[in-house]
Amino acid sequence: MAMAKAKKKERMTRVMRRDEEKGKDGEPEVIIGLEVHVQLTNLKTKLFCSCSTDYRGAEPNTHVCPICMGEPGTLPVVNEGAIEDAIMVALALGSSISRRTLFSRKNYFYPDMPKNFQISQYDKAGGVPFATGGSVSIGGGKKVRIRRIQIEEDPGRLVYEGTIDSSPYILVDYNRAGLPLIEIVTEPDMESPKEARMFLQNLRSILEHLGVFDESLQGAMRCDANISIKGGKRVEIKNISSFKDVERALSFEITRQKGLLSRGLRVGMETRHWDDLRRITVSLRVKEEEQDYRYFPEPDLVPITISEGLIAKVKACMPILPSERKRLFIDKYGIPPQTAEVLVGSKALADFFEECIKLKADPLPLANWLTGDLKALLNEMEIEIWESKVTPAHMAELVSLVKDGILSGKMAKEVLKEVVATGRMPRKIVEEKGLRAIASMESLKEIVERVFSENPEAVKDALRQEKAVHFLIGQVMKATKGSADPLMANEAVRRRLQEIASSVSA
Repeated sequence: MAMAKAKKKERMTRVMRRDEEKGKDGEPEVIIGLEVHVQLTNLKTKLFCSCSTDYRGAEPNTHVCPICMGEPGTLPVVNEGAIEDAIMVALALGSSISRRTLFSRKNYFYPDMPKNFQISQYDKAGGVPFATGGSVSIGGGKKVRIRRIQIEEDPGRLVYEGTIDSSPYILVDYNRAGLPLIEIVTEPDMESPKEARMFLQNLRSILEHLGVFDESLQGAMRCDANISIKGGKRVEIKNISSFKDVERALSFEITRQKGLLSRGLRVGMETRHWDDLRRITVSLRVKEEEQDYRYFPEPDLVPITISEGLIAKVKACMPILPSERKRLFIDKYGIPPQTAEVLVGSKALADFFEECIKLKADPLPLANWLTGDLKALLNEMEIEIWESKVTPAHMAELVSLVKDGILSGKMAKEVLKEVVATGRMPRKIVEEKGLRAIASMESLKEIVERVFSENPEAVKDALRQEKAVHFLIGQVMKATKGSADPLMANEAVRRRLQEIASSVSA
């Protein structure tokens, strides 16, 4: 009954918050759509040539060839692995896969585009994207619809080296040019920066579980955000590379656009750049219309037919998805739904949890430690779990020390901080610092007596006021330096107060 009331209250709060984000006529005040570019870094070669995709640490412009540089007379050949990966992504998102698709040329000049055009896909003027439809759940019953999924090649990378005579000094590295990309375009269903960040986090989890990209590679997942505010035109923010920056960029843009509209100024259609150092958006150019790109079918590539047999083959090899994994954690380990949601929000965290389970860690307290204190520490350091010094062996041992009564919860928090900072094993830290929880009522009696003798007025007040009881419990915890179990300290203080009360009445 209480749980049902809590859920009803949560739904009402969500509806009220959403209503606040809408105008008086019920239309959303803020409308956000995303274009997400994902490198298929699990593939060994580029999209249309045999150059290696493993450019991490390579010298600039060493993973290039005449094909990916667009030299005259060269012909591209489609990487079959990219087609299979795109099928897998489409199936995971519930999209409808086109049985016949083709590539188009998107023409524009930019230094990181060696051919002066990009081989992409187009959904108009006879073009057919790879897949359409589908959705990603962002919680609270809301889903963000997918407009289309397309395959395209990545541009190169611009490296800013400073300035010369007050002008930017920029180098170009074409190692990334031609890497296979999947572009996922959403409908404008998001109404806040927070929803945009949640969409990206949940999409990332799906892609991680599919194994199609490597999150540790810088720029493996990038985002263009389109945002409009009621009364203004659509603005695109280009190439945002982190979830935090997506939320920050959109928040800044909402404030900027509202400020213009409140002063009676026009919000024009344009493309802007997110400056993550100054945390502002900067105008790049007036927004191009689709005709400016002069799309036309790629003459060097024939249309691709996607057979039912190929789709069935890919479907049979699909790994477990976050939604299935969440249900498994709930059913097999008794993890609460909200905690399970956080665990599967990162494949690395979910994998880490299962590795700890193999080491006989108690599932429920383990899940609480991973999604609570450990996640908070990692967020504070702005690193992922795979970048930290913490291993499954560390967490399994910490959970065991708490379960065995060697460490109290408060002591374990302090030990965890040192584990994260140094990578030392929890038991070693406990031994060196002489830490041990007070786990028996007998051990607490002497401490309670000392606290009572040092605070006689508080004891008198505690016989009449609950507030004074909490004060005494706090003093006991302070005297034990957090090594006492809070529930046991509570019980010990109240038991002693009852004894005093009985002796007074007698």
